[in-house]
Amino acid sequence: MDQAALDGLQIFPKYFRMSRKSWEMPDSSARDKRLRHLIRLETGDRDQTTPLHSGVHTRGYLPHLKIEGAVYFVTFRTADSLPKAVLLRLQEERKIRELRASRNSDAADRESATDEAAREMQRAVERELDACHGKCHLRRDDCARIVADAMKHFDGERYQLKSWVVMPNHVHVLVLPKPPYALSGILQSWKRFMAREINKVTGGTGQRFWQPESFDRWLRDSSEKPAYRAYIENNPVKARLCAKSGD
Repeated sequence: MDQAALDGLQIFPKYFRMSRKSWEMPDSSARDKRLRHLIRLETGDRDQTTPLHSGVHTRGYLPHLKIEGAVYFVTFRTADSLPKAVLLRLQEERKIRELRASRNSDAADRESATDEAAREMQRAVERELDACHGKCHLRRDDCARIVADAMKHFDGERYQLKSWVVMPNHVHVLVLPKPPYALSGILQSWKRFMAREINKVTGGTGQRFWQPESFDRWLRDSSEKPAYRAYIENNPVKARLCAKSGD
């Protein structure tokens, strides 16, 4: 595949990019060192950490685990991408799974079951997103271009984009934040700019465009890389938006 194709492989709408640059996750010793590494803030090295870089934080809905130096799989979606009734059903199903997990007497099994409940919740959300609920403004080439250009703008400076895809009502991306930039700040910057520019072209100025919270998961080691890249590459096919990746 030539470089032009790598820089903008057209799948759906037109701005899917699958980077083939080699990259590896650090081994366990490097991860341990990374976990102990003090967060470098814009004001200089400080003897403190912040959960926006390393640790767990929440904005009231989803827990977000942050590990400095990690690659993240992120999904962010439009505000109307999941009907309220569907979202309530999915949340109730997750509560039932977590309740069952909490009854497990073995701590390791309980944690594993709880993690699986979260993964199943995300899989269910992905299935609903692929059903293309809502207005699906990202089908439009001009809206998709705004998203693509915004993500590429600081690529290599504030973060490294590994691969990404723009779907009709959501976006998937593999991204590696570069210190001192935190994933949360990167996502806020993307979504704020994208929403403002997309609302200009759709006439939705003043309306919420994105769902406030995003789903993010850090890749624990390089063995997870192929699965997530394959998921991103094949998502348009799975959603029946094209016959095969590369169309």
